[in-house]
Amino acid sequence: MNKADIVDVLEDIAVLLELKGENPFKIRAYSTGARALETMEDDLGELIELGKLSGMRGIGSALVEKIETLYATGELAYYTELHASVAPGLIAMLEIPGLGGKKVKKLHDALGVESIDALKAACESGEVEALKGFGKKSAEKILTGIANRAAYAKRYHWWMAREVAEPILAGLRALPQVERAEVAGSLRRLRETVGDLDFIVASADSQLVMDWFVTQPMVAEVTAHGVTKSSVRFEGGLQADLRVVPAEQFAFALHHFTGSKDHNVAMRQRALARGYSLSEWGLTEKVGGEGAKPVGHGIISEKGLFEFLGLAEILPELREGLGELEAAEAGELPTLVTRSDIRGVFHNHTTASDGRGTIEEMAAAAEALGWDYLGLADHSKASYQANGLDEARVLKQVAQIRAFNESGASPVHVFSGIECDILPDGSLDLEDRTLDALDYAVMSVHSSFSQSEDEMTARVIRAIEHPATTMLGHPTGRILLRREPYKIDLQKVIDAAIANQVIIEINANPRRLDMDWRLWRRAAERGLMCSINPDAHSTDGLSYFDAGVNIARKGWLEKEQVLNSRDCAGVVRWFSERK
Repeated sequence: MNKADIVDVLEDIAVLLELKGENPFKIRAYSTGARALETMEDDLGELIELGKLSGMRGIGSALVEKIETLYATGELAYYTELHASVAPGLIAMLEIPGLGGKKVKKLHDALGVESIDALKAACESGEVEALKGFGKKSAEKILTGIANRAAYAKRYHWWMAREVAEPILAGLRALPQVERAEVAGSLRRLRETVGDLDFIVASADSQLVMDWFVTQPMVAEVTAHGVTKSSVRFEGGLQADLRVVPAEQFAFALHHFTGSKDHNVAMRQRALARGYSLSEWGLTEKVGGEGAKPVGHGIISEKGLFEFLGLAEILPELREGLGELEAAEAGELPTLVTRSDIRGVFHNHTTASDGRGTIEEMAAAAEALGWDYLGLADHSKASYQANGLDEARVLKQVAQIRAFNESGASPVHVFSGIECDILPDGSLDLEDRTLDALDYAVMSVHSSFSQSEDEMTARVIRAIEHPATTMLGHPTGRILLRREPYKIDLQKVIDAAIANQVIIEINANPRRLDMDWRLWRRAAERGLMCSINPDAHSTDGLSYFDAGVNIARKGWLEKEQVLNSRDCAGVVRWFSERK
């Protein structure tokens, strides 16, 4: 377990002890230890290895063993048992804004509430209002917090979070008091889901910027309104923080609040190894105390910060603590695929199955995006709920696509494909002669998600080994924030795809983004080819390819590893060489 995770555990322990009414000195020891560990610049592993952790200020002897156990094993029996000893309903109450361990314990002791429903009833009956230390406003805030809890607790798809962030960022940049403004956090790192938004602004007049921010029409609640930091919740529940810093601190603040935690830890350690202390405020000489001298005055960009530490610039999407510093030092960072590299997309649906656009309409939308080609892959007959095509309808669509191409009505070449169901035993939903009539075929699982890992893995590999299989669609079946992936051994699936020259797609639908970016770097290095497919069911859905490019970039993919960065002739050649 890394340092950040250990800090979280220590903080949790302190809160749990509060809920149980433990000795305040014991509670404070864990809180103090968490703060000391969080702000510690030394490498935790080295301190443990040298036996020096007990000498660190703020970390008492009682915590040393627990920290060392968490670092070595990732588990702590004391924490597990403590968590189990507290009623789950009390822990859930902590998710309500304004309720900490002390207040939850008081509510429990005085009123006997052990669940959010019971707390809601106590607020509505006036019991909370009558409780000393609470009052009417407190009860109203708790009720508001309960009402919004479901929305507040959610994560949000990157696509949705971007739609909220973009007008705010544009508005900030338009303010005359703002010198620079950027969005940071997981949105900037192109994570598939986002917990909240972070905006960083350089300005010498922070109050006017803050006043503008908290009065935007989409703001549903202002949770903090300060001089250097303000926090709001937008309609729909997404929270956002705005931080305003002097221009000379902007690059450092932007880097820090972009994260991730693991990347930032690695950067701080690299700075320390060179005699510097790095934080969101800047770089100083590592001499300790107030006498530390600032350095790096000429750093006005993140690129300058990386160069100061002897690194090539690491783009935000790669800052996940997964070897990017080592690659940057060695000059081995990838030239990432870009939006403009994409020449067309595959796995798209028309009115023939469950899409809302005709062949002509989908081609026109592809032309508007500047693409050279478009692949259409409607569902096969087993997806009856999606009006899937049987053999006769598939062949009819092939003829329609051929006629469309021959008509010269569009500069976009349309490839005839199918999204063919992989049946529970791994066989395919269409006959071989039908599949042979197509330019390509995307094979996907749409049923029997409850199969065991061995069954699902064997099922998908059997489909991959079929000669007609060109691509594997959404290989885990996950729906982000709604449905977990089915059980499947993706390493074996990747091995089979490489061995059979089968593409695995990045399904670019913002609710899927499957295959996961964490798997792509190593798989592509071994020869796996990718295709970024929007799985569009309408003309507007073609724009989802943007989200797929994000995932490809997070997966360290270059254009040569993405089939649809090739021109039309290159795609035709790739398809023909496989047959």
